Amino acid sequence: MIAKFTSTEEPVVLHEELATTFTGLVHPASTPETPVHQFRGIKYATIPARFRQSALCTSYPPQTDASHYGPICPQHRYRGAEAELFGLPEDALPHQVLKQNEFDCLNLNITCPGDATATSRLPVMLWIHGGANRGSGSSWVYDGGALVQKSMQMGKPVIMVSFNYRLGLLGFAASPALRDDNKAAGDEGVGLRDQRRALEWIHRFITAFGGDPSNITLFGESTGAADILCHLHSAANEKNPLFQRSIIQSAIMDLEVPSVASAGWQLSRTMSALGAHSVEDLRAVEPEKLVALGPNVRATNDGVFFCKHFTGSLLGDEAPERHHHHHHIPHDDHAGTDSLRHSHWLQGHNHLRAASRSRSRVRQAHTSQQPIMIGDCSDESLLWEFPASLWTGSAVERRVRAVCQSLTKANTLLRAYDIHSHIPADELHTHVLELINDARFAWPTECVATRARQERGGKGVWRYVFDQEGPARGVPHHAVDLIYLFDNVPLPASSLSPTSAYSPTSSAADFMPESFDADDDSDDEGSLSTDSGFADDWGVHGVDEYSYARVRDAVQSRWFTFAYGEAPWAADRVFVFGPEGEVGERQMSIFEGRRRTRVWQEALEPLGMHVVQKVGVELSNGPPLPSRGRF
Repeated sequence: MIAKFTSTEEPVVLHEELATTFTGLVHPASTPETPVHQFRGIKYATIPARFRQSALCTSYPPQTDASHYGPICPQHRYRGAEAELFGLPEDALPHQVLKQNEFDCLNLNITCPGDATATSRLPVMLWIHGGANRGSGSSWVYDGGALVQKSMQMGKPVIMVSFNYRLGLLGFAASPALRDDNKAAGDEGVGLRDQRRALEWIHRFITAFGGDPSNITLFGESTGAADILCHLHSAANEKNPLFQRSIIQSAIMDLEVPSVASAGWQLSRTMSALGAHSVEDLRAVEPEKLVALGPNVRATNDGVFFCKHFTGSLLGDEAPERHHHHHHIPHDDHAGTDSLRHSHWLQGHNHLRAASRSRSRVRQAHTSQQPIMIGDCSDESLLWEFPASLWTGSAVERRVRAVCQSLTKANTLLRAYDIHSHIPADELHTHVLELINDARFAWPTECVATRARQERGGKGVWRYVFDQEGPARGVPHHAVDLIYLFDNVPLPASSLSPTSAYSPTSSAADFMPESFDADDDSDDEGSLSTDSGFADDWGVHGVDEYSYARVRDAVQSRWFTFAYGEAPWAADRVFVFGPEGEVGERQMSIFEGRRRTRVWQEALEPLGMHVVQKVGVELSNGPPLPSRGRF
């Protein structure tokens, strides 16, 4: 019999199936009313050798110390990355140093209500972190303490699991030679299979911690969100689905997954720089060198991981048709598969192939039907604020025309974003960022949502837009939703009034004037809609304690509701988070006012997805080095 015992000193889980006792810790957020326990650094898989497929870990010593984080995948140590992202001084953020080890980095962290037992059968939320070639599921940003505690306070307790997996070339290297070498050893590659191993471990062993293995929600952000899209199209998910639903937050998507051959071409360049002439040579290279020289790589279409009918495109064979308020995505007949591989954040691109309607119906019958929530932040492209600022109007014109290979379509695109050679520098910066944002986030997100809705017969897809300002930066930048969801980022003092009674566990209702209805669902478009776009549209607003708590509570409650298998809001509406503390489900006409949907239809759709994404990547990389600088 599996049992769980709690203690104010050392939470213990006696795991009969694994023949071990996990000893965790009482989370600092824990209170007598809402106790939270955490089990850290639990090894879920082993790595037999570099580039080999990981194996599920099922053997543990009789006593397993789960009170410390395990090692993470080797990566660059970027000082101040989170501070820059969130707009806070580095000394205001928690200091965290995690050990790095290539072969011991497959571990996970379980945060659970302190009173959960093996019979609790609580929903499990599995977080897939983003960051491309860096990041960790053990980061303080994603700590599950506050989230789990709030789930208890809201009457929908959940168990949250975060985990580490191999990154960069250590986890996603691919080439024909590497494929053949692994195949000879009985392997099928690595990369997303590490993530699948974590899912397998949770599905088999989470019951002892109080979780329900038949009720798992995947949620992730940025490249982690893009990975979820790949899992939805995987052969393993088609044959043996281990999660019931997913939340896709601000995905940086490889809408066309590169082939092994194209990935191998890129790997050969890295091998040349390292002086490696064979797979064995590559296995002998110090991990620090691979981290330093390796490009940003992600999933590869190796013919095994993805389902048998997978075409290579995460949007499928046929472009989604116009459906209600969603915009039609036309066929794109442009060729080529290697255009975007050199981008820092995006390694592939998509081109949609024409297919018969009957063929599309056959493919849809095999497509995963798990429900999804999906959305984006309005100012995602601030990730590339500096390189975007280096462009001149004439240089943007030349680059866009070169990429589009059509003067008419290029000029339509430039006019749509009001970019021309005589535009003032400050206006140009804003317009370039708007184009990057639509090309790399907003439009692809809507295309994926439209495709998913089509595949699910118009059901099972919930769309949101996150337009709430960040407490420090004053704009809805990339990852701003993580501030509100996990509630771990320290708020700047300027955000709170001197007399504020705010605390991390405060409810929005504590600050709500009696005349304001927390569940307001008005469709008065005149009073609710806002201009889409950047800080210049709204001005820079401070985030006070009321708006912070209101948006935080709305995000968390909708995520918990979804994890419980309930509809988070009406599927034919969009849920808005912000600006200035606004939350609620709205008619889709509000969505069309928040995002540049008319521009997408008139300027982006005629170009096709892969050209649009290439434009976005080129502009976000900045002008070529010799021409940088305004002259």
